[in-house]
Amino acid sequence: MKHSLQGMAFLCCLFLTVSCSSKKSPVPYSPDSTPRHKASQKPYTVFGQRYEPLATHEQFMQSGIASWYGRDFHGKKTSNGERYDMYGMTAAHKTLPLGVHVKVYHVQNGREVTVRVNDRGPFVKGRIIDLSYAAAKKLGVDVTGTAFVRIEALGYKDDSGEGRTLAYREPASYITGTYTIQVGSFKQTVNAERLSGEMKRLYGFSDVRATTVNGDMFYRVYAGKYTSLTDAEVAEKKFVQSGYPGSFVVSLD
Repeated sequence: MKHSLQGMAFLCCLFLTVSCSSKKSPVPYSPDSTPRHKASQKPYTVFGQRYEPLATHEQFMQSGIASWYGRDFHGKKTSNGERYDMYGMTAAHKTLPLGVHVKVYHVQNGREVTVRVNDRGPFVKGRIIDLSYAAAKKLGVDVTGTAFVRIEALGYKDDSGEGRTLAYREPASYITGTYTIQVGSFKQTVNAERLSGEMKRLYGFSDVRATTVNGDMFYRVYAGKYTSLTDAEVAEKKFVQSGYPGSFVVSLD
């Protein structure tokens, strides 16, 4: 009888052990548990470099060279109509929606800042973002002039949340929009208008936009109009192959 009771006790302990070990522990929230949107996950290539959006987020990620712009542009209008404030935490990007906040991580020194995209640029091949002076100073880019960074789009700032928790709301897509190709930049307006006329005849759309860089006036020529970043990048390659090696994608919005 004694052995029988011991055996029953052993079986009960074994049952409890198995039950406890088979119980699943709570799984913390992770971006992997959210549905993936194919459009926002699609890889793309800019300037011959391939970029991969985050595999576990519906966000835009890009790596490349950051630069900054300061006093020469202070007080001038940005692409969204605001006046550029070199002491504000803003930035210029060629394709991200205006108003989107972006986290910028300095790969070498580990510093990071969050900026709001309110302008278009940088219009120098190979650079992916132009920081305000204030943002550049926090990252240490104001001293070096340029730096290799990784940027991650956070979304639009969501002010509807309760408390002090900072939240961001993503746009419908980082891929769809209205894009064009910058095929040239000239100091003489007559040269820009000549190329624009040729582009309009060949591609149906062309525009010339004037901008001041370090006190000098430049006339940028845009050609073609595309409704997705993917289509625009395909067109960019064709422009490069057709004799316009400095071509790159920009957003028209």
